[in-house]
Amino acid sequence: MPELAKKFNSFTEECFKEGLLSKKEKQLIALGISLYSQDEYCIIYHTKGCLDQGCSEQEILEAIGVMAAFGGGATMSQAVTLVQNCVQEINQMKH
Repeated sequence: MPELAKKFNSFTEECFKEGLLSKKEKQLIALGISLYSQDEYCIIYHTKGCLDQGCSEQEILEAIGVMAAFGGGATMSQAVTLVQNCVQEINQMKH
């Protein structure tokens, strides 16, 4: 299993490299998918990834709006609670 995990990590690192899509755009996509699938660990991880790549809170909220068009109320509730809490906590840690 450790070898499989190592290969999977290499695969995901490759997927998130700068390309025709920026790292920032890729993190926003990943956050939307995380919210849609309601994967709390990934929501936190990719919210931090968005901030690390320079996303503003407004860009994150706009991406959430697009996701909500597909995921509806259940995913929107994750966004307005978990994502906003993460953004606030991460911003507080920076200051």
